[in-house]
Amino acid sequence: MNQDWEDRVAALWDRFDDYAETEEDEARFRADVDALVAELPEGSPLRPFEQACAWDSTGRSDKAVPLYREALELGLADVSPYKARRTKIQMASSLRNIGRAEEGVALLTPELDAPTDELDDPVRATLALCLSSLGRDREALSLALGALAPHLPRYQRSMANYARLLVEPGEQPGA
Repeated sequence: MNQDWEDRVAALWDRFDDYAETEEDEARFRADVDALVAELPEGSPLRPFEQACAWDSTGRSDKAVPLYREALELGLADVSPYKARRTKIQMASSLRNIGRAEEGVALLTPELDAPTDELDDPVRATLALCLSSLGRDREALSLALGALAPHLPRYQRSMANYARLLVEPGEQPGA
């Protein structure tokens, strides 16, 4: 879509907190999203992407998951690789919320090897939550510490080693 449409979508999301957390305001927000996506051509993967985000942000993960899947199936990665990666993160979180964390793990694990970008840490954080929901807390903590380590003012090397050792026990990390 054109930049004007993208700007209007961004402006709507910027106002998201202006909507109260009531069923009425949440429905109004989703209707505002629906009005914007109605401007898109049929078959645009941005339609289900924005609708999924709206359902997800208003607490309805169950409604969001099928729309996220549709966006990916319609070729969102061709339109916006960034939004496709966001979709995978958000869908994994939604899957976890509806008791399907294993699917979230399967969706996000390949993202660990994807080209690096600003979504690397959200991938790891969401994957850690999915793993924890499955009782795989050592793996989850390893991912979380690994994501945190580069942001620390000191101890990056030792924290990265500790993170690795949570899933590869037996060695002592260097300080």
